[in-house]
Amino acid sequence: MTTPAGVTDGQWLRLAGQGGRGRGGGERGDLYLVVRLARDPRCRVEGRDVHTNLPLAPWWEGTLGAQVTLPTPDGGEATLTVPPGTSTGRRLRLRGRGLPRPGRATRRGEGAGDLYAHVRIMVPPKPTERERELFAELAGTSSFNPRERS
Repeated sequence: MTTPAGVTDGQWLRLAGQGGRGRGGGERGDLYLVVRLARDPRCRVEGRDVHTNLPLAPWWEGTLGAQVTLPTPDGGEATLTVPPGTSTGRRLRLRGRGLPRPGRATRRGEGAGDLYAHVRIMVPPKPTERERELFAELAGTSSFNPRERS
């Protein structure tokens, strides 16, 4: 049996005539399976929507904006535009790139859930000497204070 695209956690699948034999040599009954989605550390599923983390570099991607590639549930990739000034916690949506709705493959994304990318700003764990110099220069030049509300 091939699992249909777009099944969700807890959904029942009916396999007609593949259950146990009836009494007295009767016909086979139906077999019902309950779908359980395995956990994936890269994403979580809510209904047909898929949520994933999107790690970004602080200054050049978060501050300036970027075009980044994100894996999609169908095994492909999508290009996502990160707007300038994006911080950790921002949620970016790719409409129709979540789990498909079974039997509705008329147009890409029609009836499908959405893919949500939750931004996580990452910093270099071991900056090079040159990176340290540049960050120190930026710190001395910038008037930005993340603890002040604008």
